[in-house]
Amino acid sequence: MSPLAELEAELPPGTLVTDPDVVAGYRADRADLVPAGHPLAVARVTDTEQVCTAMRWAQRHGVTVIPRGAGTGLSGGANAVDGCLVVSLERMTAIREIDAENHLAVVEAGVINADLGRAVAEHGLFYPPDPGSFEISTIGGNLATNAGGMRCVKYGVTRDATLGLEVVLADGRVLRTGGRAVKNVAGLDLTRLFVGSEGTLGIITAATLRLRPAPPAPPATFVATFPSAPAAGAAVSAIIAAGAVPSMLELMEHEAINAIEDYRRMDLDRNAAALLIGQADGYDAARQVATMIRCCEEAGADFVVDTQDPAEADGLLQARRLAGLALTEQGPSVIEDVGVPRSRLAEMLAALADIAESTGVRIATVGHAGDGNLHPTLILPDLEPATREHALKTAEAVCRAALALGGTVTGEHGVGILKRDWLAGQLDDTALDVHRAIKAALDPRQLLNPNRGW
Repeated sequence: MSPLAELEAELPPGTLVTDPDVVAGYRADRADLVPAGHPLAVARVTDTEQVCTAMRWAQRHGVTVIPRGAGTGLSGGANAVDGCLVVSLERMTAIREIDAENHLAVVEAGVINADLGRAVAEHGLFYPPDPGSFEISTIGGNLATNAGGMRCVKYGVTRDATLGLEVVLADGRVLRTGGRAVKNVAGLDLTRLFVGSEGTLGIITAATLRLRPAPPAPPATFVATFPSAPAAGAAVSAIIAAGAVPSMLELMEHEAINAIEDYRRMDLDRNAAALLIGQADGYDAARQVATMIRCCEEAGADFVVDTQDPAEADGLLQARRLAGLALTEQGPSVIEDVGVPRSRLAEMLAALADIAESTGVRIATVGHAGDGNLHPTLILPDLEPATREHALKTAEAVCRAALALGGTVTGEHGVGILKRDWLAGQLDDTALDVHRAIKAALDPRQLLNPNRGW
């Protein structure tokens, strides 16, 4: 019996897919510049025991395993390598429990982020992490990359909302970390180790997630336009320094604004150099927004308007959420993901303008301004080899600029394959040695998602 026939016999009928046309759809995520190999097969698992079976088989035969959620990643973290087994968790969609009394939910890795949000809303609760892909990305993928989103400026990223995990290790054993208690310091914090590990240490199959009560009143929202992107950055610094607590604080610069309007009319000001959308929730939302508006005006905003009408607020946020789709409609792209200290946001925006001018690459920037996380998007004319090479050099320049300002090469998308070579600019040799030692301890044969991250 061949190795594949052996695995097929050990899994339920229809779980293992070898049809080339179907398998091709599992080769890559959404990172245009990252190479992808050809998988041997795809295991579309439906429970944790099937993941264990796949990992035990992979250990017996020395086959590389690539875990995959919805494939919405932007750094090549789920890209296949030749001859690998892709373990797709898209069918593990059970919300095992919603514990409204203790404000937590237990969900499987294939649950769509927005579906979880809708399910807990029926209990007067909400799940804070909301990446831009929240309507199509899975909780497992969010956990693997420690995804953020527009609400993370107030409520934190995925790691902050995670109480415990169920993880299948490289040898097929099941590890359960954390628990249901809010405070828990028994042993090492393995939960936080696995969140953001990009599938290199184990395959997350389920998680216990922290929920929050829905805000007691509709949020207050404002939009401000600026004559320059650095002026918008200065407004963000002033908002944070003033002690305001935004629940969202999002930025779009000129290129992004016009891409959104080209994609769908949202009545944004095409002449604005930059636009901030801010929101505050809770009982003092109006006071928080008033503080933010004052900071924008003092930073040189040329137009500011606020609203507490939910429909108007939803329209503004919809414009921001359309940015990803709008920018990819412009052509092949590289959606960068860098972060800087919030006090240096204006400098980073100025640096991006300089990089665009010096390289000739069109860069459209949106971002979670409230926590200094920007997504400069490189819009390319094609994907020819010379264009790819120039784009990678430009993307590296963006990362170098962020590091020079005390920032990071990735705020929420992960390192994946795209940024692996640039990680050494942020982590020193000792830090990289520790990463490799942990990897070697948990996956000595280097079968899980190799050659990404570190």
